[in-house]
Amino acid sequence: MSSSAAGSGTILTVTLNLALDVTYVADGVDWDGVNRVRSVHRRAGGKGVNVARVLAALGHDVLVTGLAGGPNGRAAEADLSAAGLPAALTPIAAESRATLAVCDPAPLPYGTAPAGPVPGGPASDDTSPGDAAPARTAGPRTALFNEPGPAVTEAELDDFLRGYDRRLGDVAAVVISGSLPPGVPAGFYAELAARARGRGVPAIVDADGEPLRAAPAGRPAVLKPNAEELARALSAADLRAPGGASELRSSEPGGSKSGGSETGGSEPGGSETGGAQAGGSEVHGTPAGVPGTGHAPITDALAGAGVLRRDGAESVVVSLGADGLLAVTPEGAWRAAMPYRVAGNPTGAGDALVAGLALGLVEGTPWPDRLRRAAALGAAAVAAPVAGDFDEETFRRVRPGIRVDPVDP
Repeated sequence: MSSSAAGSGTILTVTLNLALDVTYVADGVDWDGVNRVRSVHRRAGGKGVNVARVLAALGHDVLVTGLAGGPNGRAAEADLSAAGLPAALTPIAAESRATLAVCDPAPLPYGTAPAGPVPGGPASDDTSPGDAAPARTAGPRTALFNEPGPAVTEAELDDFLRGYDRRLGDVAAVVISGSLPPGVPAGFYAELAARARGRGVPAIVDADGEPLRAAPAGRPAVLKPNAEELARALSAADLRAPGGASELRSSEPGGSKSGGSETGGSEPGGSETGGAQAGGSEVHGTPAGVPGTGHAPITDALAGAGVLRRDGAESVVVSLGADGLLAVTPEGAWRAAMPYRVAGNPTGAGDALVAGLALGLVEGTPWPDRLRRAAALGAAAVAAPVAGDFDEETFRRVRPGIRVDPVDP
C-alpha cells in the first residue's frame, strides 16, 4: 500500500491515555519555597490531542478519538468542544489522568542560586550535603509530572474498537500516539495499525517501550520514535539479526525525551527537533551543530530504523534532538538538520512534528519537503508556551533554513 494513496481527507487521532493537562507558568521557580504562578492553562491533552490541535491550526480536518472518564475526562471533552475540535471519545468508568507542567521562562541567570541549602538534596561533584544549591542554567525550564492513567477494562477496549472500525471508512490517515493506560496490552497499537491498513488507511505510530517494539507487526506507514526510545525498544539480539547492526548506543547528544515520560509529547530538557534545552540559544542564536558531526546517533538510528522496517514498518522517522531528524523509507533515507536551536517549552514538540508527517502522508508530499515541514513545526512548538500550539512566526522563519540531505542507509 502506498503511503500517499489515502488522499486529503480527515486525519483521525487516537489518544487512549487522554489527559487534562495543567500548565503553570512561574518566573524564577524556587523548588524549596512558595511560588506565585503567573498564568495557568487547563486543556485536553495527550499526544494525539496535541497532534489534532496542530493539524486543525493548519486548516486540516481532524477527529479526536480515545478513552475518557470521570471529572478529568469530562473537563477534557468540554475543552475539545470549546476549541472546535471534533471528538468521539469512548466513555470508561475510571477517571482520566491529569498532568502538570511547571514552566519557568525566566530562571535565575548563570552564577546565581537560591539562598541556603537544598534540604535533602543530592551531593554532586561540586557540592556536598548542606552546601548551597548549584547555580541554575539560563534559559527556559520545564518540569513535568505525569499520572499513569486509568485502568481500562476489556469491555471498554472492545467498545473503542467498534467505534474505531466504523470510522476508518471515512478518514485518510490515522495517528496513534502516546502512552497506554493500565490494562491495555502492549500490542494494541499494532492491532490498530493493522486494522487501518486492512481498510486501506495509512497509520503513523508514535510510541515508546514495548508498544513501540510491537508496532511493526501492524505494518504502519510510519513509526516515529526518538533515538532514546529506539534504543530502549531494541535489544542487542535485534541488532545482530539480519538487517540489524552490531550495536545501538542509548546515548543521545542534544536531548531526548526523559525516561519515556509523556504528557502530550513532552521532552523535558530537550526537543524533538530544535534541541531546546535550558541554556539553548534563541532563534537566530548559536548554530545547532554542524551537520554530519553526530556520527554515533546517526549510525545508531539507521541501524534501529532498519530493524523496525525489517519487522514490518514501511518507514521510520527518528528524532535526534539537536541533530535533527532521520527518515528511512522505501524511497530512500534523509536527514533533516536544524539551522539553530529554539529555546522554549519542549512539551508537545514531538506531536507537532508528527502532525507535519501526517500532513505529508495524506498529501503525498516528497520526503525531503515532508521532513522540512515536520522539523519546522517541532521547532515552532518549542517556541509556543503550551503543548498543542506552535508559533507561526518561528515556523516561517526556521523552515527555509532546514537542510535535508540524502543518507546512505
